[in-house]
Order: sequence, then C-alpha cells, then structure tokens
Amino acid sequence: MADTSPKLQALIVGAGAGLSASFARQLSAAGYAVHLAARNTDKLETLAAETGAALHMLDGTDAKGTSALIDGLPGDLRVACYNPSARLRGPVAELDPEAVRQAVEVTAFGAFVLGQAAAKRMLAQPMENGRRGTILFTGASAGVKGFAQSAPFAMGKFAQRGLAQSMARELHPKGIHVAWVNIDGGIRNASRPERVESADNPDSMLDPDAIAQEYMHLISQHRSAWSDELVLRPWVERF
Repeated sequence: MADTSPKLQALIVGAGAGLSASFARQLSAAGYAVHLAARNTDKLETLAAETGAALHMLDGTDAKGTSALIDGLPGDLRVACYNPSARLRGPVAELDPEAVRQAVEVTAFGAFVLGQAAAKRMLAQPMENGRRGTILFTGASAGVKGFAQSAPFAMGKFAQRGLAQSMARELHPKGIHVAWVNIDGGIRNASRPERVESADNPDSMLDPDAIAQEYMHLISQHRSAWSDELVLRPWVERF
C-alpha cells in the first residue's frame, strides 16, 4: 500500500464534483494532504471542508503558475493528477481555428505543464517504498479513436496519451510512475439528467468512486508491475 504519512502531498489539477472529488476523498482517507486546483475554486469549498484539502486558483495551461504552486507545496509531492480537457464539436471545415488551439492547449499542453513541473519536483525527492511519486493523466477513448465532428478533442487526447507514454519510458527507471487512464465511457454524474441508467441496464455508466479506486491502485502498484496505461469501461459496452 502507498505510504500514508501526513507529509505526503497529492495535487489534483482541474478538480470538480465528479471523478476528481471521488479521488480527493479517497486520497484524504488514505492520509494524503490533498491540494485541489481549478480556475474556479468556489465550487470546491464543500469538498475542501470534507477532505481538509487546500484550494488553489489555477489555469492548467499556466506554466509559471503551475510551477510556483508545486514548488510551494510542503513535504513531498507523491501524487499529481491532471484532469482538465476541452471538448469542441463541429464539422472540421467549420471549426474556429483559435477555438481549436485553445481546446488543444487545455487538454494537451496543460497536461505537459503539470507533468513537467511534477516530474521536476519528484526527481528531487528521495525514494519512498520504491518510488518517488505517481503522475496520472485522465484520458478518454478519443485518445485511441477519433470520432466524427470531434477533431479537437481527439487531437488533445492523442497528444496527451503520447505525452504519458513518453514520460513513462523516461521516468519509470527513475522511480516515477506515469500512467494514462482511458475513461472509455460516460461517468455517472447527477448534473447530466439526460443520461439516466435504467433498471434493465444498471451500472451502464462509470461510477466515479470505482474509477478513483483504480487510481488509488495505480498509486500503490508494485514497481515490478507498473501499468502505464489503463482502460476503464462499463460492462455493457459493445464497441
């Protein structure tokens, strides 16, 4: 199991009420000092009170801001997770290039920004239970297959996946576990009333608590069998 000393710090960038909230709760229960970063932290006050997390206003694409945040964390940064992504739909011939650039920056460049700053901090830390830290990227099926009228999202997620693969090959031998998690399906969310599971089709959407459990498993994986990519999909999926 992961070391649960209070000195261990965990950072989630792009925190919200879904998956990242579940992950924050489980990290807190495991003894980590949790830090939640988002452009708007007002929505996170209840979660912060529940988990004892510190809140940080941050644009995930802000390299200087991200570095400053990570450099200022007390103790050792043992977990860093990048959640943000930007969806921009429409026919490729009609997409606004500037909007596409911004979307790819959020999904891909922001992942690099967090990955670089976290790696720099972790490389300076001592080994603890055979590792210096874990860096996780929340991916999607769009990083494996591009869907029609969803080119910007596919561009960002393909780039994010490539980043994670490259980082894993570079950093695993240095004691930093890097993994990209393909969330291959819709996440259960009370704010999406149009996506309702029926009694005949239970658990047809991904449970955020169940996803967070897998994130916790990645953190505690033995280094002789590290996963650099994990696919999570509901049991009802046929494609």
